[in-house]
Amino acid sequence: MKKMLVLLFIVLMLASSCAAHKHMIGKGPQSGVKVDKRQWYALWGLVRIGDVNIPDMAGDKADYEIYTRVNGIDWLINFFLGWTTIQTRTVTVTK
Repeated sequence: MKKMLVLLFIVLMLASSCAAHKHMIGKGPQSGVKVDKRQWYALWGLVRIGDVNIPDMAGDKADYEIYTRVNGIDWLINFFLGWTTIQTRTVTVTK
């Protein structure tokens, strides 16, 4: 039973970062400058806490890429705060 729980924990840990989304705006990134912010959620993603403002992150650029994902730091935060229903995702805008 203990081996099964360890195996389940490892599988869950490895599978947690497979949710990523990329959106190309205009012609996509032109300069390669990246801006990262962390978006916080309550109730396992149903209620957004704070505001990651994509137009502010992109500035005056019309061509950029939005990449949202759960990275290693997010996974660690979610692991410890998940029981409180608080979750995070990283949002990266590449100009």
